[in-house]
Amino acid sequence: MRVPVLTYHSNNVSGNDYASNDHVALAQDLRRVARLGLRIVPLATVVDVLLGDAPASTVERAVALSFDDGSWFDWHDIDHPTWGPQRGFAGILRDFAAETGAAAHATSFVIVSPEARATLDRTCLAGRGWWGDEWWRAAQAEGLLAIESHSWDHNHPTLPRAAQDRSGTFRTIDSYGEADAQIRQAADWLDAFLAPRRSRLFAFPYGETNDYLLRDYLPLRAGEHRLRAAFGTEPAPVTRGSDRWNLPRYIAGAHWNEPAGLERLLASIG
Repeated sequence: MRVPVLTYHSNNVSGNDYASNDHVALAQDLRRVARLGLRIVPLATVVDVLLGDAPASTVERAVALSFDDGSWFDWHDIDHPTWGPQRGFAGILRDFAAETGAAAHATSFVIVSPEARATLDRTCLAGRGWWGDEWWRAAQAEGLLAIESHSWDHNHPTLPRAAQDRSGTFRTIDSYGEADAQIRQAADWLDAFLAPRRSRLFAFPYGETNDYLLRDYLPLRAGEHRLRAAFGTEPAPVTRGSDRWNLPRYIAGAHWNEPAGLERLLASIG
């Protein structure tokens, strides 16, 4: 079992070429993955194999996809105020499936708090209401994108108040109350919003974590938060030996920023 998880941020639009636009990169990378003879499998399937609930053959010669933050750019086609029309990530997946006949699926790790998203829309996007959650049920129903948790409010530095007193980095989430506010509260909200579907995966904001989350809260409070696994940002494939509570992912732009870089990355995994 050696499965690379390729991660993209739909908010990353600072130009219209591969290195400056994750929409351009995703569209090209999907076809590159297909040309290399690799399949795209749901991230939940990778976790099933890791935990022994599915055979390893399920993820043989496969990659998985994840998207972080969960803005409208994951789902909608949007006319960017600076860089013009952008095909949403969901549309890019549909285009790929229609063109190749191959399965396409990704997991969107979303910031759950409506209040936090409303603020982040102003501080991190264009302030046009592009961080709503009205598309999440449609995404789940179509089966193209799985909606999972990227925490309650990302503990983002631009928020006036986070779920706890200390803001700016997820490394400071090191007590039961803070962890519960960020992780279980997000799972509870998603479970109610997307019922009967249940949230089971988590991605650390910026990949930031600490010993309390990895060795205490996540493994010892599983009956409360109900998660099956969590993902970080270590650049490595998911293997049988990977830490269930800090699974690795490759981040577009950070771990490769050109088509040849992705090919080298995938070749190195084998």
